[in-house]
Amino acid sequence: MSGKTIRIGGASGFWGDSMMAARQLVDGTDLDYLVFDYLAEITMSILARARAKDETMGYATDFVTPTMKTIARQIEEKGVKVIANAGGVNPEGCADALQAVFDKEGVNLNIAYVTGDDLMDRLLDLRKQGIEEMFTGEPLPPDMMSMNAYLGARPIADALGRGADIVITGRVVDSAVTLGACMHEFAWRDDEFDQLAAGSLAGHILECGAQATGGLHTDWDKVPDWSNIGYPVAEISDDGTFVVEKPPRTGGLISKGTIAEQMLYEIGDPQAYILPDVVCDFSDVVIEATGDNQVRVSGARGSVPTDTFKVSGTYADGFRVGMYLTIGGIDAASKAKKTADAVFTRVSRMLAETNLGDFTETSFEVLGTESSYGPHTRIKSPREVVLKLAAKHPKPDALNMMVREATSSATSMAPGTTGMGGNRPKVSPVVRLFSCLVPKAAVTPTVHRQSNMFPVTVFDGVPFNPASIKRPTGPEILAANLTDTVPLVKLAWARSGDKGNASNIGVIARKIEYLPYIRAALTEQAVKQYFAHLVDGKVTRFDLPGIDGLNFLMTEALGGGGIASLRNDPQGKALAQMLLDFEVAVPAGLVPPDDTGETAIA
Repeated sequence: MSGKTIRIGGASGFWGDSMMAARQLVDGTDLDYLVFDYLAEITMSILARARAKDETMGYATDFVTPTMKTIARQIEEKGVKVIANAGGVNPEGCADALQAVFDKEGVNLNIAYVTGDDLMDRLLDLRKQGIEEMFTGEPLPPDMMSMNAYLGARPIADALGRGADIVITGRVVDSAVTLGACMHEFAWRDDEFDQLAAGSLAGHILECGAQATGGLHTDWDKVPDWSNIGYPVAEISDDGTFVVEKPPRTGGLISKGTIAEQMLYEIGDPQAYILPDVVCDFSDVVIEATGDNQVRVSGARGSVPTDTFKVSGTYADGFRVGMYLTIGGIDAASKAKKTADAVFTRVSRMLAETNLGDFTETSFEVLGTESSYGPHTRIKSPREVVLKLAAKHPKPDALNMMVREATSSATSMAPGTTGMGGNRPKVSPVVRLFSCLVPKAAVTPTVHRQSNMFPVTVFDGVPFNPASIKRPTGPEILAANLTDTVPLVKLAWARSGDKGNASNIGVIARKIEYLPYIRAALTEQAVKQYFAHLVDGKVTRFDLPGIDGLNFLMTEALGGGGIASLRNDPQGKALAQMLLDFEVAVPAGLVPPDDTGETAIA
C-alpha cells in the first residue's frame, strides 16, 4: 500500500436535494472529488417521460444549472473532479448542456459520459428470452416506460483514466460514483474484492448526502443546526479504510450512530449486498470515533461479483389520485372516517351508473390518530385530524370524479371540514417497478470522450451462491432476571429504508451490553407481529456483530412501494420510528435513567 488518500464529498442524495451542498463542500474543505447521486428508481420514469416530450431532456437539469454553473470556476481552479449520475436517460444531452455552460463561462474542463445502461431498444429480445420479474416471477409488461441496467464503477474509472474532469452517467448503482474514483486513483484491480467492497461502502455512506451527517438520526434532538447541516466527506485510503467528516463550522453530527444508521439504510442481507463490481459483506464493519465529528470505518469484505446486471424497469399501470381534508372539532376522527366511507360509497355508485367500473384500490388514513401505528396507537380522541383519501382506477375520469365529490364534502358532510384551499389535486399515472436480471455479456458500457467511443470490459462474475455465506451467531442472554421493560429507543438507534415494495429496519445497540436483550426481544416473529397491519410478506433478521447491530428485511411491506402505493408513507420512512417504541425486557438497573443520546465522540 502506498499510503495515498483521496477526499470525496457527497453533494446530493436525490434529485431535488439542497442547493447549498455543492458550494458548501467546494468552499468549506479540500476535495479531490465531488460526487452526486440523483437517481431514485422512480426518477428514471419521470426522466423518460421528459425525454419523450423533448428529446434534449431526460436528465437532472438542476445539476447543470444552477449547480455546476455556480461552482464551475472553483472546481477548475481547485482541480476538483466531478462524478454524477445526473445523465438519467440522456447522458449525452446532459453532457452537451454542461459543455454549453462551460463554454459560456470560459471554463476548460473535460467532460466524458457513460452509456450502455438503457435497454429500451432491447425489449423485444428480452421478451423473447422470457425475462421475468426477479421477485414475483411475472413476465415483462407490454408497455415499459424505462428499462435500465445498474452499471458499476469500472466505466467511471475508465473515463477518469482517459482524462475526464467530469464524468456523467445514466443508471449506475449509487455507490459507483465513489468507487469509480477509488478504482482510478488507487489502480484497484477488478479482483481486489475487499478494496472494492470498502470503496462501495464509502460510496454507500456518501450517497444520501446529509443522512450521514445527522439527517434523520434517531437522536435528532442532539443534532445541531439543521439550517446549516454539513454534507459528508470521506477521506479514503488505498487499503479501503476511510474517515468520514464534514466541513468545519457546519451543523450536523458525525458519530458511530449516524454512520451506522446510514450503513444499514436500504440494504437487505448485509453479507450479500450485491453490486455489479463486488458482493459486499458488511457484517464485521467497525465504526470508531477518531475525533470531534469524525469516525473511521473499516472491516468491509468482498467476494466475486455475479454474472448479471440488475435491471430496473418502470411501467404504467392505470392512474391514481390523493387528496387531504382537514377536519376539526369534537369527534374529529369519527367524522373523518364517516366522510371517507361516504365519498367512496357515493363515487362507487356513480362509477357503476356510468359504466366506468369500480376503483381498483382505495385507501384512507386519518392522520393525527397514529393510523399507521394500527393497534399500537395511543391517541383516542383528537380534536383535529387530516383525512387522506386516495384511489386507483384505469381511467382518469373516474379519479377526477372522486376529487370533485370529496371536495363537495366541505358543504355536505362533517362540520369542521376545512383546509388551505388552492388547486385541486391532479390525477397522475401509477408507475410500477419491474426488476430483473440480465447477463453481463448482453450489456456493453461505453465511455464517450471528445466524440470518441470506448467500450468497457467488465468483470464477468459467477452465479451467486447463498450457501457460501457463513452466518455469524449473535449474543444470547445468560441467566438474568428480566424485571424491567424499556422502549427500544433507550437501547438502540434505528433507521428504515425501502427498495420497491420491501423495507428494511437497521437497529444498532447504543452499548454492546444492550445487544443480547435487543436480540432476544426483536425476533423475526415479534417484528412480523408488531407490523402485521402493514407487512404482508416475510421478515428476515441478519446479525452485524461489527457494529453491534441487526438488520430486518420485510417484504411486501409498503403497499406496492413508491408511487404505486397509496399509503401516506410509501417508502417506510417512519417504520424505524415506530419500532423504537417496542418494549424490551431487561435486568433492573441495566439502563441508567439518563442514558440516551450521544455526542460527536460517542
